[in-house]
Formats: sequence, structure tokens, C-alpha cells
Amino acid sequence: MLQQVNGHSSGSDAHGGESLREDLQEFLGGEAPLHQLDDLTKVNPVTLETVLRCLQARYMADTFYTSAGCTLVALNPFKPIPQLYSPELMQEYHAAPQPQKLKPHIFTVGEQTYRNVKSLMEPVNQSIVVSGESGAGKTWTSRCLMKFYAVVAASPTSWENHKIAERIEQRILNSNPVMEAFGNACTLRNNNSSRFGKFIQLQLNRAQQMTGAAVQTYLLEKTRVACQASNERNFHIFYQICKGASADERLQWHLPEGAAFSWLPNPERTLEEDCFEVTREAMLHLGIDAPTQNNIFQALAGLLHLGNTRFADSGNEAQPCPLMDDAKCSVRTSASLLRLPEDPLLETLRIRTIRAGRQQQVFQKPCSRAECDTRRDCLAKLVYARLFDWLVSVINSSICADPGSWTTFIGLLDVYGFESFPTNSLEQLCINYANEKLQQHFVAHYLRAQQEEYTAEGLEWSTVSYQDNQTCLDLIEGSPVSICSLINEECRLNRPSSAAQLQTRIESTLAGSPCLGHDKLSREPSFIVVHYAGSVRYHTAGLVEKNKDPIPPELTRLLQQSQDPLLKVLFPADPEEKSQEEPSGQSRAPVLTVVSKFKASLEQLLQVLHSTTPHYIRCIKPNSQGQAQMFHQEEVLSQLEACGLVETIHISAAGFPIRVSHRNFLKRYELLRRLRPGAAPSPHGPPPDEGRSGWSPHSEQATLQALLQDILHTLPALAQAPAEAMPAPVHCGRTKVFMTDSTLELLERGRAQVLEQCARSIQGGWRRHWGRKQERQRRAAVLIQAAVRSWLTRKHIQRLHAAATVIKRAWQEWRIRMAFLASKELDGVEEQRSSQVTCSPSSSPLPQAQTRLLGAVTRFWPLGLVLANAAVGAHGFRRKLVVFACLPLPVGSPSSYTVQTAQEQAGVTSIRALPQGSIKFHCRKSPLRYADICPEPSPNSVTGFNQILLERHRLGHV
Repeated sequence: MLQQVNGHSSGSDAHGGESLREDLQEFLGGEAPLHQLDDLTKVNPVTLETVLRCLQARYMADTFYTSAGCTLVALNPFKPIPQLYSPELMQEYHAAPQPQKLKPHIFTVGEQTYRNVKSLMEPVNQSIVVSGESGAGKTWTSRCLMKFYAVVAASPTSWENHKIAERIEQRILNSNPVMEAFGNACTLRNNNSSRFGKFIQLQLNRAQQMTGAAVQTYLLEKTRVACQASNERNFHIFYQICKGASADERLQWHLPEGAAFSWLPNPERTLEEDCFEVTREAMLHLGIDAPTQNNIFQALAGLLHLGNTRFADSGNEAQPCPLMDDAKCSVRTSASLLRLPEDPLLETLRIRTIRAGRQQQVFQKPCSRAECDTRRDCLAKLVYARLFDWLVSVINSSICADPGSWTTFIGLLDVYGFESFPTNSLEQLCINYANEKLQQHFVAHYLRAQQEEYTAEGLEWSTVSYQDNQTCLDLIEGSPVSICSLINEECRLNRPSSAAQLQTRIESTLAGSPCLGHDKLSREPSFIVVHYAGSVRYHTAGLVEKNKDPIPPELTRLLQQSQDPLLKVLFPADPEEKSQEEPSGQSRAPVLTVVSKFKASLEQLLQVLHSTTPHYIRCIKPNSQGQAQMFHQEEVLSQLEACGLVETIHISAAGFPIRVSHRNFLKRYELLRRLRPGAAPSPHGPPPDEGRSGWSPHSEQATLQALLQDILHTLPALAQAPAEAMPAPVHCGRTKVFMTDSTLELLERGRAQVLEQCARSIQGGWRRHWGRKQERQRRAAVLIQAAVRSWLTRKHIQRLHAAATVIKRAWQEWRIRMAFLASKELDGVEEQRSSQVTCSPSSSPLPQAQTRLLGAVTRFWPLGLVLANAAVGAHGFRRKLVVFACLPLPVGSPSSYTVQTAQEQAGVTSIRALPQGSIKFHCRKSPLRYADICPEPSPNSVTGFNQILLERHRLGHV
């Protein structure tokens, strides 16, 4: 790299590297601004930093959907945008010839799945996996997709079919409010968090019309009924009945205004999801009539009162725990609402029944206070879980079509995102286990999509190495020994489980797994699992009990005694169920644990996904505050890791993350041909016009391929390695050039080398041109200066000549005028003298007019002298003063004024009349040199133009 440009230092190498990096980023992302990149695979290079910058730029530009290959990334806007999900926009995506050319949207994914089902000769079922953490918008996305399919998949041919289709669509859409009311809750991260996973199967007939749907749920968080974390709430339905019930219903359900319930925290918070009327209306459309609804809400109210039942410690272990004083009314009310006998309810909660021996002898043992609370919570969780499953079955019976009426389906999978909390237990283990399985499925599908792209570009595909999560899956579910098998084994053993003992067994048995860790600083028994999205520490306390999910048989028998019609349906007196609950000691069936049931349902789900064409929507929450126009890169990064996009980026980086079109590649790297000896450095011009004869796309493609190969042949020279030893880190496809990061750095190094050579050549030519230009400018300046100086000298001399001419002419005129005046005055004096000589004293005096005229002439001679010197004398007001001074107007009568000349007093001493005393006239400055200097200065001398005046004392000597 150049260190000096134009004589100035270019800075340090680090600064130059940053400039080069910025230039490279501008080139790689220069095809379009970041907020205009609709696909994250188009960012160059495909790194985590560029992906985050692209998502942030699009989010700030109110663009919330971005494609990522086979995945759609959906950012939660945290503000209502009705026009983004309007029916008109749904029809626009549905009617578009190529919806993939429109802006990325969930409707693009929906339309693509719908057309895949519609257009194929042998239709393949489609599935959409919607994942993300709580508050990312999974529920809203699933809801909008269901509305989209309800709009586009409804085109009946008759009015009767139209009414049937409309009823089916309404039932499918009404299933959402019911499922959200009974399965969603307000958490720290989301006000409407789904606390269960669901797979919705939208069923289509041969005409691709929606005829029905089916819902399958996974792992309901039923522990939330009896235990809520701080600042979280119970399921929405409990708050709906407490806030939306009428006065009669409150009286019937024993829910007075302002009543406090232990299982109803934060009741003062009002959410949009607390709308009771919407839930009731949806249940009515699903076929749940008003009496059945009343039974449901009455049972829920009974659970709330059951939560207020509190026990005190018993002083005697042989006696059951007594009730607290304020709990007796709650037990009575709960038993009344659940239609259960009060005494058997209390006995079941406080006394445990034990069967032992071959004869199954029955023993009763009072429970401790903790055991009483556990049995109370177990009763509430059992009722609510059965109620939720019954609702799902009712919804399915209402919206599911006959097996022979539909041929294909589109599945919507809304599952938990990856979870990691300060305290993680069995729920988080199952959720993260499901995400590991889905991530493995996603990676395999992504690699297939990448292979299809390489095949379309004509590249020879070889499997890239990437970090597989099979090791983590083997740790969780592997055979013969895994975490799940050890937990299930602890459940089958007839012994009390210890958290520390379980931790020891897991660490000792699975110590060879690289995905198992241990926190030595933790005081609580726990183990660490290294998932694909990060490490999670699981506490072993209570893990086995949650996996057992024990339901005491006496609780089930108690609920079977209820007189409530709904509880009779939820807990039928089935002999087969009774035999399963009371197995004999000789033929005890294996315990069906929570992990086993979840694993079986997950395997079934994955079989469905493998039989379909999957599509992925990754919902991202930009910030945890739920505010619009706020993008936190750290939080988004953790979610990208949790949903697998980071792993996808790493897989892409392991292949060919740099993908540049042919034209852009030539535009940037064609100058590398200069490095080849004998290569013509002629620039690559634009392709000829299509209208020109002899042009064809094939000829242009051949020209591009030849130029590309010419450029790629310079790579061995850049790497300083022989061509046969040079690996093939770059492939030239049909429309793009695929390369790795190392190849890009090699090309950039060669480009910098060529640019350095060009810069040196340009600098040498510029310096030569600049020196010649400076010399020409110096010569021109010398010529211009000489010409200007000669011109200025001539002008100065011309001005001096003109001034001298003016002065000479004025002086000559003045001398002539003075000589004339002097001669005229002299002639007048001589005439007067002659007249005095000829005339006698007795002659008659002069006339009065003539006497005045002679006096005026004698007195006004200074005025004439002033007026003659007017060109160089005073001006303006000063001139007027001089005139008035030379005109002493008479004050008295004219006869009293006598004129007496100097000639009459002392004879003729000058050619001019001599005034009384010395009179000096001065001009501002004489144009003649030494004109104002008297040779013999004296106090009464006259200088300047009046040097002809003489002193009076000299008259006496004449």
C-alpha cells in the first residue's frame, strides 16, 4: 500500500486497512443499501455483523420482514400497522404472478405453500414452522396466516357451498381466541405468551378449498395454574371471568367485586386479552352452548377458591393438618362450585392412601403441610389440564373435516423458542430438547436448499463441514444411556429421589459427552447442557417429581364423584382407567412419564414435518421493553442464535459465503488482468446493444466467461503458488461467482497491488505534468510582469508630460495677464501725471461721477487681483469673505469719503497703487518651484505672486 500520496503521508497501516475494509464493504454491499436488501443471503459477506446491520436498517425503515434463504425473519414492530395485514394486501399477494418478487411478507410464505399444494401433479403437504421467544410475535403470525388461508382458500362454486365454507372459516378463526384464553398468559417478556405448543393442520380438498382444520397441542404449562412467577399472571381466562362476569354470574360463581385470590396475582393490570365477551362468542361459534360455558366458568371459579385453601402445621404427625381460619369458607365454596362433597375433599387433600402387600392392603397416613399443598395444587392442575384437552377435542370436532373430504394439508407449528432462565427445570429441558430436534431438521433442510442453489449454478457440490447438534441430542435422548433415560429410571425406582444423587448419576454416567458441563461454584445440585444456542444450567431439585407428574388415585376417584356435568365428562368412571391407576404388584406397567409422552409426541411431529415441505418463519423481538423503533443488537443476536440463524450463517460461511454477480465481479477485479504477462489491459466495455446485428445472449455470456477465467487464472500468481497446487476456493457459476473469505482477501490484495502500481504511475505522470505546468506558469508570469511594468512606466510618463504641459500653459497665461495689467496701470498713471502738469490748480474740479469711478478703481484693485487668481485661490465661503474684505462699503454719505492714493502721499513708488501698510496675498501652493520663497525675507515683505510690491521705507531712498 502506498505510504505517500502527492508528497503527504497517507497514515498508518491500520488506517489504510480500515479504509480498504470500508471500501470492500461498500463494494460488497454496494448493489443496494442495507434497508433495500430483501434477503440476508445477499449481504456480503454473510457474517453476523452484516446480518445485524441489515436487520437494524430495515427495522428503522419500518420494514419488518426479511428473507434469509429458505427462512423468513419477522421483526415485531410493537405498534399497530393495519395496512400491513389488510385483506386487500392478501389478495395482492394471492393474485401476483410471482409473489416471491414482491416484498418479503408472511403472505409470501403463505402463498408459496398454497401454490405448492395447488400446482404440483402429486401434491406434497406443506408445513410452516413459526418459532421465536416469548413476545416475538408467534401467536400474531399464526393468526394472520390462518386469516390469509381463510381468504385465499375460499372460492366455492355455489351459494350453499359458500355458506358452508364461510362457517368453516369462521370456526377455524374462532379457535384462536379460545386457545389463547385458556393457553396464554402474561409473562415478564410478553403480555400474551403462549404457554403450550400447537400444530394446526389446515385441511384442503382437491380443489384447494379449505374444508376443515385440526389442532394438536404439546406440553401445556399447567403448573402456572397453582404457581406464578413474580410479576407474572395466571392464564387469561381467570382474569376474564373475574372482570367480565355479570352481577348474577358473580353471585352464582361466588366472585364478589374486589375479592382476593392467591392464584390470581396482579389483578389490577388490564390487558387487551382480558375481553370476556370475545371468548364467549368464539366458544358459542365452536358449538359450546351457554350451559356448558357456565359449567366451565363455574369449575374455574372453584379452582380459584381452592387456591385460597391453606393448611397449618400439625403438632401431631398422627393427626391431619388443620385448616387456617380463613380457609374453611374457601373449601366450602370450592366444594360447592365443583359439586364435590366437602368432607371427602378435605380428607383427600390431607390424608394419603397407601396400598401395600400382595393383598393390596390399604393404609392411610396424614400428610404434612407441604404434602397437603402439593395435593391441592395437583388437584387444580389435573382439572385444568383435562379441561384444556377437552376444549381442544371440542374444537377439533367442530372444525375437523371428514377424512375422505380432504386430500392435502398445510401445517402451522407454533412452538416455544429456546429458553434459558436463572432457574431451569423439566419444562425448559423439554422445550430446548424440542428446539434441538427442530434445529437439526432445519439445518438438514437448509443444506438441501443450498445444494439446490449450487446445482442450479452448475457447481460441483461437496458436503460442507458444520457443527452438528447430534452430540447434544445423543446426550439428551440417546441410547442406551441419556439424561432422559436416567430421569425416567429414577421415576421407576421405588425409592425417594435426591437432587444431589441425580446430579452425581448424570455426571458420572455421561462424563464422556462434550456437551455436558458442571458448575463447580453452584451450591444447588445442577448440570449444564451445551445447546446449539448456548449453555443452560438445569436444577435437579424437583426434576424427578415433575417427570413423574404423580396423580394420587384418590384425587381421581374424588373427581369422579362430582355431580357437575362437565367434571363427569372430564373424569368418567372408566374401568380400564381404573385398572391402570391401580396396577397389581405382580404386573405393574411401566410408568408413563412426562418426558416419555413429550418425546413420543415430538417424534410424531417430526414424522409429519419430514413428510412435508417445510418453511420457516423466525420471529424476533427487537427489544425487551416492547417499544417501537428500538433495536438492541445484543438481544437480537441472542435470539438469532436461539432460532438457529447464527448456525445457518456459520454453515453458509463454511461453504461459499461470498456471492458476486458476473458483472460486478468484472467491474471490480478486471484490472487484475494487468498482472498477467501479455494480457491486454484494455477496459471491459458494456455489452453491445441487443438490437445490433450479430449479438446474442450466448455470445455475451461466452465473453463474460472468458474474462472471468482470465481473471481467475491470476489467483496462483497472487498466492505465489503453482496452478496445480492452488486449491479451488472459487467457482464460477452461471450467473454468480462463489468464493470463500480467503479468496476474497487474495483478490483484494491483488487489486490493492495493481492499484498501487497505477497510483505510482499516476503520481509520476502528475508530478511531471505539474513541473511542466509550473515552468510554463513561471515564464508566463515573467512576460506578464515585464509588460505590466513597461505599461505602467509609459502611463506615468504620459501623466507627467500632461501635468507639465498644463502647468506651463497656466504659467504662461498668468505672466501674459500680469504683464498686460501692469502695462495698463502704468499707462494710467502716466496719463494722470500729464494731466496734472497741464492743468492749473484753479481749474474746475472733476465731475462727481468721474471722481467716484476713479475711487472705485483705486480701492477695488485687490479684488481684481483676487478674481484673477481664482483658479488657485480660495473657494466657497472663504472666497466670499475675501471679496467682502476687499469691498469696504461706505457707511456714511458718499461725499464724506475721500480717496487718497499713495502716489499723492509719497510719489510713485510702484507700478501699482500702494495700500496702507503691507498687504500679502497667499495661494494654497504655487505650481512653480520656489515660487513661495522670498530671497530676502523681511517682516513687511510680500511673497508669491505679489513680489512686485515694495516696502514703504524703500520709497524714501528713490
